[in-house]
Amino acid sequence: MTAITLNLESLITLTHDQFYQLCMDNKDVAMERSRSGELIIMPPVGGESGEKEADYIIDLGIWNRRTGLGKVFSSSTVFKLPGGGDRSPDAAWIRQDRWDALSADEKKRFPPICPDFVIELRWSPTGLRPSESDRLKPLQEKMQEYLGSGLRLGWLINPQDRTVEIYRTGQAVEVVQLPATLSGEDVLPDFLLEIV
Repeated sequence: MTAITLNLESLITLTHDQFYQLCMDNKDVAMERSRSGELIIMPPVGGESGEKEADYIIDLGIWNRRTGLGKVFSSSTVFKLPGGGDRSPDAAWIRQDRWDALSADEKKRFPPICPDFVIELRWSPTGLRPSESDRLKPLQEKMQEYLGSGLRLGWLINPQDRTVEIYRTGQAVEVVQLPATLSGEDVLPDFLLEIV
């Protein structure tokens, strides 16, 4: 099963607030909203994908606890992006001063901020083998949406093709082959992530 995208344009254009309420009324359904207003229903992931996602969050969290430079978020967090969408990266990090600038209410709801750093993992839903329906293009578009909303650094990890796409503000996408050691560069100083 892949993500299901519903175009509701002929019926309704969901605002950020309406999308938030829809999520609160349906807490057992993982959803995102694209900047064009499409509703995206996310399927659960299988064990291998969930383990990899957890490993990346743990590594990012350990680095952050050591440095104290910001806040780390899991894939359950929806961010209200300045570019218009409501998105949930597989892992995210926000610089502390930017997080502190949000009000208490903004922090409780879907934070109206784009993370400084995100990881998106191209996963195989429920552990099934990748197929033609497990498309890369929607994830690449999502990464561009983050960039358009203020993302500084992002990694699209693609185990199926054994690559990582590195997204940086104002630069062309860089593709590296796996295995690789990724650097957090000046966004996440001294953070290294080994991907095999």
